[in-house]
Amino acid sequence: MALKAVCVLKGAGEVFGTVHFEQKTLFSSKDGGAPVKLTGQIVGLTPGNHGFHVHAFGDNTNGCISAGPHFNPHNKNHGGPKSEERHVGDLGNVVAGDDKVAIIDIEDKHLTLTGPYSIIGRTMVIHEKADDLGQGGDDESLKTGNAGGRLACGVIGIAQ
Repeated sequence: MALKAVCVLKGAGEVFGTVHFEQKTLFSSKDGGAPVKLTGQIVGLTPGNHGFHVHAFGDNTNGCISAGPHFNPHNKNHGGPKSEERHVGDLGNVVAGDDKVAIIDIEDKHLTLTGPYSIIGRTMVIHEKADDLGQGGDDESLKTGNAGGRLACGVIGIAQ
């Protein structure tokens, strides 16, 4: 059996998209279970890299800023998706082409759709700048990856 979730991203401008999540097994191994597969697309981005993260709260009452910081239940420094030291919500960058579309095709072993660290009910955010993956050499890099403002966001919900 697989768990599925979906997130519809909307922003104040022309940036929007949909991200689908699927986790094939429900029961965990020592590292939290099967990886979560993310697929979808985001439209309206400037060409290039854009930080892509799960944020702590499923609250968009004051726009994307209400989503809070990156989802970081283990109190680690910011990093990239392949870093040993990273927030659970650190998914690195998605790349928009000249057509202003980023195709999402990510598999991540730190995300889960079940249990106490589930990302369901939290917010996905696409940022204006590239995520430096915690390698920027300053305090902000270790918190946010210097990814800049929040272009669009949406709450992750359970899908059929």
